[in-house]
Amino acid sequence: MSGPAAGTAVAATTTDVVCLGESMVTFLPSQPGRLADVPSFGRGIGGAESNVACALAAAGHRAAWVGRVGADGFGDHLVETIASYGVDTSAVRRDPVRPTGIYFRTATDRGTDTHEVAYYRAGSAASAMSPANVPYEELFAGRILHLSGITAALSGDCLALLRELTAARPGRPLVSFDVNHRPHLWRGADADASVLLELARRADLVFVGEDEAEEAWGIVGAEAIRAAVPEPSVLVVKRGSAGATVFASGLRPGPRSSNAGGAENAPGARSTEGGGAENAAGPRSSNAGGAEDTDTVTHVPALHVDVVAAVGAGDAFAAGFLSATLRGLPVRDRARHGHLMAAAVLTVPGDLTEPPARDHADRLVALDDDAWGTLRLGPGWTAADRASEEVRTP
Repeated sequence: MSGPAAGTAVAATTTDVVCLGESMVTFLPSQPGRLADVPSFGRGIGGAESNVACALAAAGHRAAWVGRVGADGFGDHLVETIASYGVDTSAVRRDPVRPTGIYFRTATDRGTDTHEVAYYRAGSAASAMSPANVPYEELFAGRILHLSGITAALSGDCLALLRELTAARPGRPLVSFDVNHRPHLWRGADADASVLLELARRADLVFVGEDEAEEAWGIVGAEAIRAAVPEPSVLVVKRGSAGATVFASGLRPGPRSSNAGGAENAPGARSTEGGGAENAAGPRSSNAGGAEDTDTVTHVPALHVDVVAAVGAGDAFAAGFLSATLRGLPVRDRARHGHLMAAAVLTVPGDLTEPPARDHADRLVALDDDAWGTLRLGPGWTAADRASEEVRTP
């Protein structure tokens, strides 16, 4: 069997988000410097999709992670650690032959020239995921299915799986796709550019960094990215310190027609905006029949953050945005929750941390534009009892 049977419907479920992808054991340096000079490493976990699942579960949502790990100690550690965040790992498969992937990294920002990552993931258990060996019933059991471009780069079978999961079909949940361009994972010139663009255009909700769109597709600017990826109901363009720009199609409040009758289980974009956000609406033609859709464009500034380690922020932003999407919040508030979740991770050394309490985050999200613009967050801010404790002028 190479995928779910045509016309397969998914029964009502209590799972909010299902995340599929590779998770690895990561070794974090005990001190800054080249990998060659670091004397020791601490053990953690890393994986874009499992990071999102952990953050969502910690925020109070019902999240599941689906992956494949080796029948080894590192696999045990991954499954146990991810489950400790409250994530359902019952659909994780164990490979009796292939190992769990691991990697080592330096303490520097991924975007700098001094950043080093040494991956030991070739031939990993996760790279053997394929349309023939994943649990489709569990994958389609959530309101949202979250995927990323990293999985597509692991192997030909993994790419075939993502094509299968993003194919339009009745019963498909809302598909969230984070481009997550990782050039070093791809084999063959320009393969990454065409594949990632193809998958993004098949999704309902897409996250992409302005920098990675330029690197992968040669496209500069949020409007140009939207023109290249017109199909998703919601496109989130992450612009680093400049914030995020969200394009939301007012004519498709939920998933596309591939989820016939199931819109209530897959929340999409609402065109309502919180007060004061920069908005601009314009028509676009993205439907197969040429029908004109109208985008609402919302720009949400980033926060001032005292960064401890610039890793894991993209996954945390996606988790915050998805959390607010599940709650049916306005577009501006979804992006603000994304910024807050990212700030929580940026102010700790690793990829995962305890998110702010929901009422705490909601108070910060409700700030007016001036107060949001002067909000500055540093280490320990998520533990504060009142939002006012974090507010100080830069």
